[in-house]
Amino acid sequence: MTIPWLSFLLLFSFPELLLSAVVMLHSLEIYTTHEWFASTPTVYFQCSGENKTFLPDVKRKNTVYTFRGEESFQPLTNFESTKCKRCGFYEEDRFTSDDVFDEWEFCPSDFKSDDGRYIRAKGNEFNATFLCTECVKKGTLESSDNASHAHDKGNGMHWSMKLIIAISVVASTILLIIGFIVAYKYWLKRKRQHEQARFLKLFEDTDDIEDELGIGPLSDSI
Repeated sequence: MTIPWLSFLLLFSFPELLLSAVVMLHSLEIYTTHEWFASTPTVYFQCSGENKTFLPDVKRKNTVYTFRGEESFQPLTNFESTKCKRCGFYEEDRFTSDDVFDEWEFCPSDFKSDDGRYIRAKGNEFNATFLCTECVKKGTLESSDNASHAHDKGNGMHWSMKLIIAISVVASTILLIIGFIVAYKYWLKRKRQHEQARFLKLFEDTDDIEDELGIGPLSDSI
């Protein structure tokens, strides 16, 4: 009972470890051969760390070979994760190192068309079409996840901006109220000072008038 539960857990936690995206060779045309002494080229496909996949049907250049996916050499390779592989087409050489048609980083993300096709061509060397329907499904799911993540991130930024604006408005309102209170207190203080100054001036004016009329305290002493 442990193995099914473990597989179930791995499937949902690390789906790329259990789901395999199979790559088929749909068509191939070579434009040249590199072996001088062989009348029929020996062409094969290989990814780094994997076995050679010989293509016995490919015998002449400038001929389009179409495959149905039922050939003995199929599938060509498979992706066990979203990582790329270093792959290429080669021609076997009997005397020196094998000749290279092309080497490239082969990735699941290369399969962008709806039917899961990817075309790889290189100058005067070859033109190949690959099929990987599972790659398209994975790419669609990843795009959906990325879009959802971007949407959530956008919503998060939107709410963050709203929060910042709200805090700014509240802070501005508080500062404005504090400013009004300070200004009002300053106005009351100035008003009291002005009234005190008027009262003192009025008192001094009254003393001067009494002195002039002789009814003040100095007049009694005289």
